[in-house]
Amino acid sequence: MNILGLDSLVFGVDDLDGARRYLLDYGLDEASWTPGAGGRFEALDGTAIVVRHADDPTLPPLPPGAHTPCLRETVYGVDSADTLASLAAELQRDRRVVGGEDGSVRCIDDGGFAIAFQRTVRRPYEARHLGFNVPGQAPGRAPNDCAANPDEVIKPRSLSHVVYFVPDVAKAEAFYQRLGFITTDRFSGLGPFMRPAGTQDHHTLFMIQRFNDHMVGCNHFTFHLGSAAEVLQQGWRFVNKGYKSFWGPGRHIMGSNFFWYFNSPFGAVMEIDADMDLHDEHWVPREMPPGKDNSQIFLFGPLPKWAPGE
Repeated sequence: MNILGLDSLVFGVDDLDGARRYLLDYGLDEASWTPGAGGRFEALDGTAIVVRHADDPTLPPLPPGAHTPCLRETVYGVDSADTLASLAAELQRDRRVVGGEDGSVRCIDDGGFAIAFQRTVRRPYEARHLGFNVPGQAPGRAPNDCAANPDEVIKPRSLSHVVYFVPDVAKAEAFYQRLGFITTDRFSGLGPFMRPAGTQDHHTLFMIQRFNDHMVGCNHFTFHLGSAAEVLQQGWRFVNKGYKSFWGPGRHIMGSNFFWYFNSPFGAVMEIDADMDLHDEHWVPREMPPGKDNSQIFLFGPLPKWAPGE
C-alpha cells in the first residue's frame, strides 16, 4: 500500500486566533480562514495544519482520555485510487470505515486516534537551493552567494511526522504494520519509529506507551525545514516573538534530525526540524533504551545576542 506520508493534521482548539497567529509566525501560508470557524495553513508542498473550533460537529471524537485542545484527525496521502480501495478493504475486516465522495477512507486506529487516507495533495514547489561549502568537497554555493541573510524568508517545506501517546504500543504498532508501515528504530519499552512504504523518511509516526493519565493525545508534530541553519534562525525568531522554547535546539540520534520544540496552542508541542535520515529496505532497525543520552547527540539553549567589547 503506497502511503506517501502525512497530508494534514486536524486540530480542535478553543483559541482560534492564537492558533492562527502561531502558524503564521511558524512560517506556514494561510490557504483559507473563516473567523470563528478555523482554516488551513500550508507548507510549500501543500501539506497542512487544519484548525477548527473544538465544538465543530464535523470533527472526529477526541482520543481516549484527551481533552481540548487536541489533535482530532491524522490525514495520510496515498498515490492512487487503487491504494485507497486496498486500504478500505483491509480496514473493513475489523472496524467501521467511512468513505467520502472524493474516495477518502476514514476510521479509528487501534490507539483510539481518528485517521484518514486520501489522494495526496502534495505538489511540486520551488525553494531556494541550500548549498554548503565543505573543505575537500565541491563548493555547495557559487562564489559571492552569502548563506547568512538576517531577512531570509524561511518556509516549512513539508509536514514531517506526528507522535501519539497510546495505551498499548504493541497493538498500535501491529495495526500500522498491517497498512505497510515499516518500523525503522525503537526505544525499548517505549515505542517504535515507523514510516509508510511510500517514503524513505526515518519516521512519519512515532508512538509512545502511556504510563500515566497525563500521557494522552498527541505528544508533538513538526514540519521539515531546509537545513539546520533554518531551524536555528526560525527558532531564534520564534523565541524573540515570545514563544516558549520547550526543548532545543539540538540533534536527535534516532533519525538524525535537527530539532527545536516550542509550546503551542494545540495541546501538543510543535517542533521545527530538518535533515532527517532516509532509509531503504536494506536498513536494519536499531533498538536503544530511552533516556537523555539516546534522545539527542547534543543540546543547546538560546542566549541573548552578544558582541566583543560589550
